[in-house]
Amino acid sequence: MLSLKRFFLPAIGGALLAGAILPAAAQEKYPTRPIEFIVPWGPGGGADQLARKVAPSLEKELKVSLPVINVAGATGQTGLNKMLTQPADGYSISIFIADTLAVLMDPATKWKLEDLVPAGVMIRQPSAFFVAVGSPLKTWKDVEAEAKKRPLKVGVTGFGSADDLTVIYLNAKGLKFQSVPFPKPAERYTAILGGHADILYEQLGDVKSFLEGKQMRPVIIFADQRFPAYGDVPAGREVGHDIVINQFRSITMKTGTEAARVRAVSDALAKVAATDDYKAWLRDQYAEEASFIPAAGALAFMKRELETMRKYAPKK
Repeated sequence: MLSLKRFFLPAIGGALLAGAILPAAAQEKYPTRPIEFIVPWGPGGGADQLARKVAPSLEKELKVSLPVINVAGATGQTGLNKMLTQPADGYSISIFIADTLAVLMDPATKWKLEDLVPAGVMIRQPSAFFVAVGSPLKTWKDVEAEAKKRPLKVGVTGFGSADDLTVIYLNAKGLKFQSVPFPKPAERYTAILGGHADILYEQLGDVKSFLEGKQMRPVIIFADQRFPAYGDVPAGREVGHDIVINQFRSITMKTGTEAARVRAVSDALAKVAATDDYKAWLRDQYAEEASFIPAAGALAFMKRELETMRKYAPKK
């Protein structure tokens, strides 16, 4: 009996140890189930367009589904907080854009950039002021002249956003603009078409259908030089407005997510960004051709963008 114990006990212990190790090893594989893809803005805008563009390709690369969920509100913070309250396991990712980054200039903001791990910056675009084609404001000179007489309403994504910073900057230069927040892109677009706002702050590619449909037109593009597709529209710098906060849209994960899981998503995004189809989409969106920044450089890029925003933020 003693010899049997000597034989079976080590065997049983070894089996138990193997049983403990195997599940842990199995957990290393990622992903094994659907990944929630959060868009912190309403349907139809640039953030939503990006998610719905890359999700099918990501599904092919990662071999799991990525259901897109729109969670709008608070300049993108409502959706961001939804991701941040999930476990740091890589099964909840979120679009993160320049407008939400700008909120960090408010010291009361309850999250910080270090709470996020960017998997990649996917698109970078210039921003502009647009008016409805039927508006009496035909040019930037018209807008400036009118903004010296009365406050012009500007449709923006939210208070504290890059949009709002531009409005604050222009007000400090003696013009009169009033930010009117619309978290849902469709509301923002219809606001100027319906006469509820005078001006829209947006990216050229996001409203391309309205531009091609002759419903909107840009009056100023906030950039260092004129944009080729709209050579008759002045760049901000040439008319004395140096503020240039280009829109970027990235895909982020929660800090604490295993590096291998972040790398898996970043590598998949790199493959998507390298396709001819995605490059054609960037051109169609009037975006920078070299928009993609992988995880290794994305956080440093965001920190630089935040410092640029701080230059234009009102002093508190």
